[in-house]
Amino acid sequence: MKIETFSAEETYKIGEQMGREAKAGDVICLIGDLGVGKTVFTQGFAAGLGITEPVSSPTFTIVQTYDEGRIPFYHFDVYRIGDVEEMEEIGFDEYIFGEGVCLIEWANLIEEILPPHYQTVKIEKVLEKGFDYRMITIEAEGELL
Repeated sequence: MKIETFSAEETYKIGEQMGREAKAGDVICLIGDLGVGKTVFTQGFAAGLGITEPVSSPTFTIVQTYDEGRIPFYHFDVYRIGDVEEMEEIGFDEYIFGEGVCLIEWANLIEEILPPHYQTVKIEKVLEKGFDYRMITIEAEGELL
């Protein structure tokens, strides 16, 4: 599925809709260059789960856990991962196969340890269509539960 957005607010709303539809066990892999709106999308996703506290990328902590929504939300940013073994050290499998939903920014950097089922959300800028234009592509990988 491809969705065009023309503002940060629209990107936020796409994330919010996905958050409302998310269920325990879902894994969302968020792909996109720096500055394309991954954090805006994630903030919307968290709002869709009912999370009201501020959400930002956990760039230096790898994972941030939010428990106040309707299901636990595990927000990963693996941009600074040097080796996938670091993911094992933080208990990645417990999050992925846990009771919540996982959203992983820069998931392409840890492809070899992703579960067999996940959704990829790719956000791209197309400057020819405007500064705030984004193309969001959502695809299912493997068999979703």
